[in-house]
Amino acid sequence: MKKDLVSALDSRELIELRTIGEWLDLNLTGEQKRDCVRLLSQQMFQLDMKLELKLLPPEEAAALTELINAKGRMPVATFERLHGIVRQMGPGKMEREEPWLDPVSPAEALWYKGFIYRGFEEIKEDQIDEAYYLPEEFYAQIPPIGDAGKSSIQVLEPLEESTIREHEMMDALVDMVDDMTTMISFAQIKPLHQDKLNLFDSFLLQSNPQRLDLLFTLAWEMGLFRATDAGAKPARKSVEWLKRGREQQLRELADSWRECSWNELHNTPSLQCEGSGWINDPVAARNAIIASLPDTLHWYDTGSFITFIKENNPDFQRPGGNYNTWYIRERESGEYLRGFESWDDVEGRLLRFVITGPLYWLGLLRLRKNDGSTKVFFQLTSRGLNWLKGKPVIRDEITVPIVVGNDATLFVPTNANQYHRFQIARVADLVRAEPNKPYEYWLTPKSLETAQEQGIEPSRLLEFLRDASGRPIPAGTKRAIERWVEQGFEARIERAVILKVRDETILEKLRENPKTRPFIAETLGDLSAVIKPGDWQKFRQAAAGLGLLVDYSIEVDQG
Repeated sequence: MKKDLVSALDSRELIELRTIGEWLDLNLTGEQKRDCVRLLSQQMFQLDMKLELKLLPPEEAAALTELINAKGRMPVATFERLHGIVRQMGPGKMEREEPWLDPVSPAEALWYKGFIYRGFEEIKEDQIDEAYYLPEEFYAQIPPIGDAGKSSIQVLEPLEESTIREHEMMDALVDMVDDMTTMISFAQIKPLHQDKLNLFDSFLLQSNPQRLDLLFTLAWEMGLFRATDAGAKPARKSVEWLKRGREQQLRELADSWRECSWNELHNTPSLQCEGSGWINDPVAARNAIIASLPDTLHWYDTGSFITFIKENNPDFQRPGGNYNTWYIRERESGEYLRGFESWDDVEGRLLRFVITGPLYWLGLLRLRKNDGSTKVFFQLTSRGLNWLKGKPVIRDEITVPIVVGNDATLFVPTNANQYHRFQIARVADLVRAEPNKPYEYWLTPKSLETAQEQGIEPSRLLEFLRDASGRPIPAGTKRAIERWVEQGFEARIERAVILKVRDETILEKLRENPKTRPFIAETLGDLSAVIKPGDWQKFRQAAAGLGLLVDYSIEVDQG
């Protein structure tokens, strides 16, 4: 917002112009507005703003200094929160009450002295806010004053190691790479939908709905997925990403997160955002937080960091400084959180979530927590510090080969080549994924059939397993693959509910009765049969209706 003094004066009421004239010992009684603006501007052009600043009462000088340090403009809500309101009155009410004689705040005193003005400015393409500002001629005379521009290093004090020694160390994570690989691998076999991501949640190293949603968003915005009629499938770019080293993969995830559309405020667990009449800018808020991080490898108290933001940049996610237009509830109590008095419950929780969530998940910092305390401490990793400073990736780790067992089991260490794991997921079933343990895959007739549907022939599979493991394929696994080629499906293991009876006539009657017959899948002998999956409770009820009580040793699903 840039406005000259004449335009600023022209925006004021005539009675206000005459009041400003009285403060400057300029009698404007009887003058029309155009003449008032002309005479006032001539007089005010000659003001020495540095001298005027020194002559102002301390509270007014502090308010004017803060406006100068904010580059001559500040949202109305922010400025009035810090320095008091300027009461809005029409000309008639101003004439009756003469508010300039007894201003209720430093802001109102500056207003009637003609130092500050207000007007609308476009903050973003779709957002216009009202701000207080200094006319260009005033602002040009005074450079920024005081502590404006200080970095968080100069203000945020690091902690002594001894003060956090008893807290449990939570080292920086690097497994977002592994879980992204898992997501891409599942999408290769079956297209993904955002509302069904929980289908493979048990195979993620970190089970967290917000983290999973962030992973899915990053995959889309990094171009790792492509849209199909069936859902998200891996794009060609995903292969390029999978072939990179882990450190470069983490860097690309962090870079994408910095500018992605994922909304931390909407994902802060203890908050519930409602309504469609307001929007927040997650990218601007996120980058304001990133810019405030200390660029050292010291430990810091998360609570102190939150306090620092509140004191130095409280409106980091609300550029208009308005705390009454967003509809946010506290999940636990259901209460709406409005006004600046709710800053700790909204902004404070958001900041804590960003530190213990995305920044931690991406391996940019490590944490220390104590189960008996709410205190959380954080420390940037070397990876995180280099990312903040825009330095290149430090190193790429050495990858290790996969292990092929003699029982058609494939083990993939977490520090194996991610592209190799992706390829294995195309031909084998993932059966175990645990932190700090190799991924365990099984070759099965169904997985080999799925591989063949993707154009992966058994000969090519054998060649891949040999190259990825760096060793000859064990005889048992090699023969199992070759036998499948020759014989196809030969055996299956499946879960079943078994019905056992004391007398074969009972089973015969149950198979013949139309009320119980539909639930019996197959007979295993004279005294037992298989009940169709999921139907055992219906079968029990039907049998009871025939006068036969059936005992069971299956846990009843209460969900």
